Amino acid sequence: MNPRSNLPAPPTAGDWLEYLQDASERSLLLWDTLRQRADTLLAHEQAGSPPLLDFDYEILMDGAGLDTPVNYSLLRILPGENQPIDETLAPVILIDPRGGHGPGIAGFQQDSQIGESLRAGHPTYFIAFGYSPAPGQTLTDAAMAQIRFIELVTARHPKAGKPVIIANCQAGWALMGLACARPELPGLIILNGSPLTYRVGKGRSSMSYTSGLLGGNWITQLGSDLGNGRFDGAWMVNNYENHNPSEAFWTKPYRLFANIDSETTRFLDAERWWGSPSLFNAREIDAIFDGLFIGNRLIGTEGSGADLLDLRAIEAPIVVFCSDGDTITPPRQALGWIGDLYPDDRALQTAGRTIVYLKHGSIDHLGIFVSGKVARREHRQLIRSIDDIKALPPGRFELIIEDIRAGDAVERRVRFEARSIADILAVDTQDGRDEEREFIAADRVSELTSHLYGSMVRPWLSRAISEPMAETLRQTHPFRLRRRVWASHNPFLWWLPAAAEQTRRTRHPARPDNPLLAWQELTSRNIANALDSWGEIRSAGDKLAFHAFYDYLSMFNDTRSTPATKSSPTAKGHDETR
Repeated sequence: MNPRSNLPAPPTAGDWLEYLQDASERSLLLWDTLRQRADTLLAHEQAGSPPLLDFDYEILMDGAGLDTPVNYSLLRILPGENQPIDETLAPVILIDPRGGHGPGIAGFQQDSQIGESLRAGHPTYFIAFGYSPAPGQTLTDAAMAQIRFIELVTARHPKAGKPVIIANCQAGWALMGLACARPELPGLIILNGSPLTYRVGKGRSSMSYTSGLLGGNWITQLGSDLGNGRFDGAWMVNNYENHNPSEAFWTKPYRLFANIDSETTRFLDAERWWGSPSLFNAREIDAIFDGLFIGNRLIGTEGSGADLLDLRAIEAPIVVFCSDGDTITPPRQALGWIGDLYPDDRALQTAGRTIVYLKHGSIDHLGIFVSGKVARREHRQLIRSIDDIKALPPGRFELIIEDIRAGDAVERRVRFEARSIADILAVDTQDGRDEEREFIAADRVSELTSHLYGSMVRPWLSRAISEPMAETLRQTHPFRLRRRVWASHNPFLWWLPAAAEQTRRTRHPARPDNPLLAWQELTSRNIANALDSWGEIRSAGDKLAFHAFYDYLSMFNDTRSTPATKSSPTAKGHDETR
């Protein structure tokens, strides 16, 4: 480093020659890794898009064979060698979210939720979904199939007690409705990054504001009609990338480029899952969009007009895992429902309910599910604490993990701190609950635009799109094209595999102290910061436009008089309203 500043030292001519050779080799290997990614994704699709699990499994029940077929299946995860399973422990069932990507988020690597469940000796099961839904499948059908799966697991372990059900993101939202309808099924519910109070305190996340600015659910109906009755999950995954431009368009590929000799395998494993989006039926995506992103019908506000179920019927202890670094499901959304259901401490204790929450300080939304570090720390301690959580008295508790260092070793201890309703409400200060009025207005606008689309566009567009046309649109989606353009069938890349193999054999990495590597890192940080700033500005603009438009609309109806601080302790059923 330059002693006069924080800038790297100026490079010599030898540094330049060494760095340019290293950078050119890394570039070539980066291109070949992108080629491998494209070939892997195409092979996965040709194989029928099976669950991307890094564990052996057997299919216990296939939803395609039920009276009402669904694209869900119950898998029993097979333990590895020298990995004993204690049949007296409660079985663990993991449920993947329908978030656009394919199944496998809970176990596409060994350090994962599935891996930690097996290490703890629990019989482990996984509820997976296929690439394409069954014709006419609804969220209600999926919920009924999951009930059958849970009943089968319970019957297989009569001496182990009720199963522990772990659900990620949207799957947690759906599981709460299922547990409300059948409260006797779960023994413990663990929700990871699940948006249960979606309208509250969006903070930096602009995804819900974007939905309102687009006019509501008509946009997903358009996507379903262009897909011949099936909505392409690539739109949802692509939307997530657009709302995190720094990670999607720079940091992730740069991380691979900078560490090409060690990062390739991890990158390909992650991309095999991330780059395999699945499909939804039109009624499924309508129900998810109306019930979560716009309608917020799981925890609806007064005046929402929903047919309601009481979430207070859930009997099992509930654990909520969230993160301050999660801009998709911030803690306010993950925890705000607790105050809605139980507005004071006595209400929760009188009901005999136990709710525990665990907060990470910085990990992002995807990291909650896929980070190996989070799996080894938070998920490992959660699973090891199952019996302790079940033994807690009624009330609210925070699960705290303490890292105790003894030399190079780290011992982790778990303790539970009693919390009051004031502690829960403290995470709900940013943006408050006032903007719920505006989301109610957005919900009503969505109903209007959906009605107009359904009467003026859908009748002719749905008949104009054939399945070959829909499949062509899916295969040419920008999300897929950015990956598939690197596939080996691209005639312009005929030379790449041999050149990459030769480069690996004669690799010339730069010295770690080469100052140009420090300049490279500095440049990368500046680019990432610029993209982050652009994303923040865009998110702030979306939020400002949303508030300006829907606050103005709320003056012309009764949403401004709706008490936003009084959310009803209710949930809407899984079935579709349209």
